[in-house]
Amino acid sequence: MAETVDFASGDGEAWRAALDAYDRRLAALDKPDLLDADSFYRHDLPLLLHRRDPDPYLAKPELVQLMQWKLSRGKWRPRLMDFVKSLDDKVVESASRKAFAALPDLSKAITELTVLKGVGPATASAVLAAYAPDVAPFMSDEAMVAALGNVKEYTLKQYLAFAEKLQAKAEELSVGGESLTPSDVERALWSSAIASKPPKAPAGGKRKR
Repeated sequence: MAETVDFASGDGEAWRAALDAYDRRLAALDKPDLLDADSFYRHDLPLLLHRRDPDPYLAKPELVQLMQWKLSRGKWRPRLMDFVKSLDDKVVESASRKAFAALPDLSKAITELTVLKGVGPATASAVLAAYAPDVAPFMSDEAMVAALGNVKEYTLKQYLAFAEKLQAKAEELSVGGESLTPSDVERALWSSAIASKPPKAPAGGKRKR
């Protein structure tokens, strides 16, 4: 079975195959630091956040690690890392507390996080996805293109449209004992995009995402 999938596909087995190929395709990028960063983001960070229930928050060092993951898996934008490293610990904790408390209201949750310098809707979505993958998918370039077409507008409005489409796709695919979250859908789309087109060399930039 092909391990790539188009967004319009309703073939649950194809989506699962693309998702299952995620780790292999991540490793094929030959970025050793990315493997550790991805393990932290997908496994360690969700546990840390949920241990803080019922009042979860993200600590600044965790935001720095999350940004390392995001930039390593996507396009490297060193200025964003500089901005995040300059943030005050208490400000990060306060903003993230408010954001997690706002869920499942994605509009409010994203807005609470984007007050942080260097944190745009895409980075904010990564924070929310670590805590609530069943509600908030990460706004990756690859999944954005697959779901919305070649529109790379990293705005709250675009994120809400993106999240709605991935939520609907996850619901469509969660039948017959199969269960996929919007975050699973995002990873399957990323996996498919990486398989279909070799990643470009990292490039610098200053745009806040």
